[in-house]
Amino acid sequence: MLMNKVTLVCSPVEGELIRMEEVPDPVFSQKMMGEGFAVNPSNGRICSPIKGEVTVAFETGHAYGLKSPSGVEILVHFGLDTVKLKGEGIRMHVKVGDKVKVGDLLCEVDIKAIKDKVPSLITPVVVTSEHQITIEKQGHVKVKDKVMTVR
Repeated sequence: MLMNKVTLVCSPVEGELIRMEEVPDPVFSQKMMGEGFAVNPSNGRICSPIKGEVTVAFETGHAYGLKSPSGVEILVHFGLDTVKLKGEGIRMHVKVGDKVKVGDLLCEVDIKAIKDKVPSLITPVVVTSEHQITIEKQGHVKVKDKVMTVR
C-alpha cells in the first residue's frame, strides 16, 4: 500500500511571492500548466526548489523540469517570454539527468541585461503532475524558504 507522500517545495529565488492567479500571463494565471506560485525575483540566481532529478533543461536556459523521488513534477520558468531571448543573459548550471537538492543552482540570469527585453521577470513554479497543493507562505521569500506542500 502506498503512503501519501508529502513534498515540500521551496522558493527557487529571493524575491516577493506572488499568487499564480496574479502572474501576467494566462498560461500561468489560468493554471493551464498546473497549480503553484511565482516569485518576482530580486536577483538572478535561480535554484532548485526540490530534491530530485533534472528531467528537462531547455537549451535557452529559461525553464527546468524537475522530478522529486516521490514523483512530484515541477516546472521552474524564469520570467515571461524569456524563451525569445534564445539563451541571452542566461548561464545554465545543470543538464538533464543531474541530481539536485534544494538550493542547488539551476542557472544565473543577468537581470540588468534582459529586464527591458521581456515583459516580466516573474518566475512561476508549477506542479505539472496531478497533486493537491497548499501554499504555506506569503510576502518576501529567500532561496530554500518552504513555500508549498504537495500531496
